[in-house]
Amino acid sequence: MEHVNISDIQSLIMSGDIFWTEHMALRLRERNIRRADVIACVLNGEAIEQYPGDSPYPSCLILGVSKKGRVMHVVCSLDSGISCCMITAYYPNNDKWENDFRTRKVVE
Repeated sequence: MEHVNISDIQSLIMSGDIFWTEHMALRLRERNIRRADVIACVLNGEAIEQYPGDSPYPSCLILGVSKKGRVMHVVCSLDSGISCCMITAYYPNNDKWENDFRTRKVVE
């Protein structure tokens, strides 16, 4: 099981090697999120969760800040190290996340 290195993701984004999934495009429209906000989030963010079992490639959850200054989560993976595959993005809320937005709330 392999972990996704955020510096590899950031390098691919800086070189323009980004693949936007159809799922991501749909979520961006639904949530009124711009691609520039997603890119800003990933470039200034940190990986807070790893999903090594995701298919077809391991992915990670990134916590960062949008261009508008809002805390954001982005899930992305490395497509065989050739491109960064953007999977989904959202603005986390306190229903599921602690105030730091990096710790999931425990559901009892």
